[in-house]
Amino acid sequence: MADLELALDWTPNTNHTGIFVAEAEGYFADAGLDVAIRSPAEDDYGETPAKRVATGESDLAIAPSESAISYHTHPEYPDLTAVAAVCQRDTSAIVTLAESGIDRPAKLDGRTYASYDARFEDHIVRQLIRNDGGAGDIEIVTPPKLGIPNTLLDGSADATWVFVPWEGLLAERDGIDLNAFRLDDYGVPYGYTPTLLATPETIDSEADRLQDALSAIGRGYEFAVENPEEAADLLCETAEGPQLDDREFVRESQRRIAPAYLTSEGDWGVMAWDRWADFVDWLVEEGILTTLDGEQLAFEDVAPDALFTNEFVA
Repeated sequence: MADLELALDWTPNTNHTGIFVAEAEGYFADAGLDVAIRSPAEDDYGETPAKRVATGESDLAIAPSESAISYHTHPEYPDLTAVAAVCQRDTSAIVTLAESGIDRPAKLDGRTYASYDARFEDHIVRQLIRNDGGAGDIEIVTPPKLGIPNTLLDGSADATWVFVPWEGLLAERDGIDLNAFRLDDYGVPYGYTPTLLATPETIDSEADRLQDALSAIGRGYEFAVENPEEAADLLCETAEGPQLDDREFVRESQRRIAPAYLTSEGDWGVMAWDRWADFVDWLVEEGILTTLDGEQLAFEDVAPDALFTNEFVA
């Protein structure tokens, strides 16, 4: 049995390179750890990585900062705390096909959005549209998660949310032009994505093991910044998943995402209080931060100090 299980948010890709580098280069072994890396393809994304951690099935999960916020307002599960930021800037975007003519968020009114069914996701997308002058009037569909990036091509949706250095590059490789609406460009301070999440119980009771794991993972991401092509090759050789047989594609994806891994000071994983606070404050101001019953919450109800810690990466 593995010492620690880490649940990925998607099939292995360059968001995860540092983890697989840590496995391939023996950084986990150097720390005396046997780490099981779990892809959501194992159960066709039947359970989110955040829920796996909340239920104790996994020790760490890759998920966006909104997952930490969501579980801090969920009455049935433990809180989740971000213990590292995988990327320092958001490389995701809402995308449409260029040929659709939907070249700005406001034009999504009356169109269809393929949702991952995350708790705040649809509200965030509607507010993105309103921030561009639209009404936020979109139809939400929830296809099987692993098939969502294909919904634009098969015509079942007009827009969805992707990571640009992976799905965006896939479209580019296949000669498909996309319009990409980055949240920061439309007044949405989205926070960190993705992050690594753990329960407070794991943070308290398994601090040494968590420190060792995150130190190894941090070394992996630092390696990927310094050696992007070699890191891409290690990802292809160590992981299993779609597109990993196309080494040139993975190398190009790695080159594009590597600058997002570290802070301007060259640190991996470190998070800023202000960035968490800005996102929580925005969710409150837009009326998005509520209980499961729809009761409006205040900033103080989900204080940033409870959402993240730099204890293991500073």
